[in-house]
Amino acid sequence: MRELIASGETIPVPGVYAPSIAMLAERMGFKAVYLSGAALTGLLGMPDLGIITLTEVAMFTKYISEKISIPLIVDADTGFGEAINVSRAVRVLEDAGASAIQIEDQVMPKKCGHLSGKEVVPVEEMVKKIVMAVNSRRSEDFLIIARTDARGVTGIDDAIERARIYVEAGADIIFPEALESAEEFRRFAQEVRAPLMANMTEFGKSPLLSVKELGDMGYRLVIFPATTFRASMMASKRILEIIRDRGTQRDHLDLLMSRSEFYSLINYYGYEEEDRRVDSIARGLLERVKRSAGLKI
Repeated sequence: MRELIASGETIPVPGVYAPSIAMLAERMGFKAVYLSGAALTGLLGMPDLGIITLTEVAMFTKYISEKISIPLIVDADTGFGEAINVSRAVRVLEDAGASAIQIEDQVMPKKCGHLSGKEVVPVEEMVKKIVMAVNSRRSEDFLIIARTDARGVTGIDDAIERARIYVEAGADIIFPEALESAEEFRRFAQEVRAPLMANMTEFGKSPLLSVKELGDMGYRLVIFPATTFRASMMASKRILEIIRDRGTQRDHLDLLMSRSEFYSLINYYGYEEEDRRVDSIARGLLERVKRSAGLKI
């Protein structure tokens, strides 16, 4: 992850919520993926209000990280509690295979960053969380992303001031949430001298700028946190409507990933081949043991 940031390239980072989606993103050439809290809670049928647990996030982090070789950024919301809780969250998620975690300065219960009615904690409280996160990581290659939601609460000036303080506290990357214009994105990048991450979520407060546009402003990471989840939900809704209304999907197979493509993605035949190989080894071993011992079983 640190090498990606140092490359100077602006990296598009799709949000994922399951190992198969992360595997697909890697196969399609993406260099990093983002385990989105909004997408993960959506998968579990819950709102993004910080009610998902560290155990659940760590479980999905492990499932995903085991299936990919590219960096995984994990949305850790507010760090699952106070500064002392952040310490444990960092160690648990780092051990589960995350390459970076994102923590934010909202008050619990948190809200989706693009909704109104948010509150932010005092700067000192977020600084404690950042310092605790930095001091708790096992490897310097595990990055700490500090998100500020201040733009929608106390304004852009406070968001910039907080970001500067978070950099001094040790954050590796700054994530300004819910900026409301291209000019705000540009100003933030000019006034905060640190690697920056932009959020291009749909149906929110931010304009949908391209990776190139944000890269030209100075942003290094551009996340699309819930895009694949929303696309999957819409595709599922469409095929369910077809089955409900027409009683068959036979004229709409173009909406589905083929069996062969999915099997290729998950290496289905590789598993079968490995099973046959081990079976052959076991049979050969058993035959040798039987012959050497004069067994007839």
